[in-house]
Amino acid sequence: MSELRPHEALIDRLGTELVPVRRLLPPWQRTAGWLLTVVAIAALLVMHYGIQPMRLRWAATPDLAWAGLGAVATAISGAWAAFTLGVPGRSRAWAWLPLPAAVLWIGASGLGCLRTWIAPGTEVAGLHQSADCLLFIISFSVPLSALLVILLRRACPLRPVRTAVMIGLASAAASASLLEICHAYDSAATDLLTHAAAVAFVVAVNAAMGGRLLSKA
Repeated sequence: MSELRPHEALIDRLGTELVPVRRLLPPWQRTAGWLLTVVAIAALLVMHYGIQPMRLRWAATPDLAWAGLGAVATAISGAWAAFTLGVPGRSRAWAWLPLPAAVLWIGASGLGCLRTWIAPGTEVAGLHQSADCLLFIISFSVPLSALLVILLRRACPLRPVRTAVMIGLASAAASASLLEICHAYDSAATDLLTHAAAVAFVVAVNAAMGGRLLSKA
């Protein structure tokens, strides 16, 4: 057998060193996998607090129910957008996917401020209670954001900051959804501002730190 030329030998050597790459699951399947973690946390909270108080609040005040559903939809669409943006060649327009759900979440939350009566089984949150809500959203957003970053690092997103913003939005919305299970406070300006500050903080931190982590993947 004739001796291989230098470039043929190089190609042959590189070919033998190739390691099979496992294909990524479709974005919707990876979104569902992340949501399983959120559902597991929700199940633990329901076991502790029960679901009846939330059902009574939602039945008596539809605006709270729509706000909760908007938060859930924002979490799902935000995570889906993050996983989709992590696929090379996908349009940056996917970043707009969570917008309708976020508008529903924010708009319905603000309707509570227009009511002149307090939702049954609730009270208006003071500064101390609002601070607890802020800590709740941030505390749950940290592990949920970290999980999304870990899942997305393997995809090597070409738009790391944009993807990280979606991670922050999805995690904050999921945390706000979990808060609904044990949130015995009606919509009020202080409570809404606290929630908005928590969401903005989570998104900003993810944009700064998550973007760097994803770009180093």
